[in-house]
Amino acid sequence: MKIIQVADQKEGGKVAFAVLKERLQEGAKVLGLATGSTPLTLYQEIVASDLDFSELTSLNLDEYVGLTAEDPQSYAYFMKEHLFQYKPFAKSYLPNGVAENLDEEVERYNQLLEAHPIDVQVLGIGQNGHIGFNEPGTSFESRTHVVDLEDSTIKANARFFEDASQVPKQALSMGIASIMAAKSIILMAYGQEKAEAVAGAVNGSVTPDLPASILQEHDDVVLIVDQAAGSLL
Repeated sequence: MKIIQVADQKEGGKVAFAVLKERLQEGAKVLGLATGSTPLTLYQEIVASDLDFSELTSLNLDEYVGLTAEDPQSYAYFMKEHLFQYKPFAKSYLPNGVAENLDEEVERYNQLLEAHPIDVQVLGIGQNGHIGFNEPGTSFESRTHVVDLEDSTIKANARFFEDASQVPKQALSMGIASIMAAKSIILMAYGQEKAEAVAGAVNGSVTPDLPASILQEHDDVVLIVDQAAGSLL
């Protein structure tokens, strides 16, 4: 794991963009994308760049169950607002949070991941060490699945909603094995509240109790942290 410490999230976005651009020059064609505040500065760098993604494919990590793509709190809406409307891909796939049959949606997404192996996966990390929506205790062998969100995750995401009661209680998420199948991973973490999770992911035991710890076993992970998130390393 290569660790890069940056001054702040803005610099982190620039560093992540440089890593991504290098992987694209090496031939990357399929990107795994994340949502939330962590990757925002990376997406801002992409939008401001002259990179053309019109021949690339993207697959998103996750989506809330019960939110349509038109819902402002959905991850489909987030991606359109912050990236896709400026940099369209040849194909962009996200889990369908309002699928009538979630088991069938899980199978559909797993098939998409098999058909489009991810070259570069963008990740954030939760305060409890989750990656995607793979909460503590998730099997390292997991593929796409329906997740019951932990209270800590709901609380952390409540800032995007009017109140915590509006945060969906379930999500569809790529599994840990799905994430680990990516050729390269760019993991970003900012803020003191991420410090313990980052330290455990880098130096702790590899355990499902801290899902991000499995990244120690990946061949190509670039971890970008600000001083606060990296303070316990």
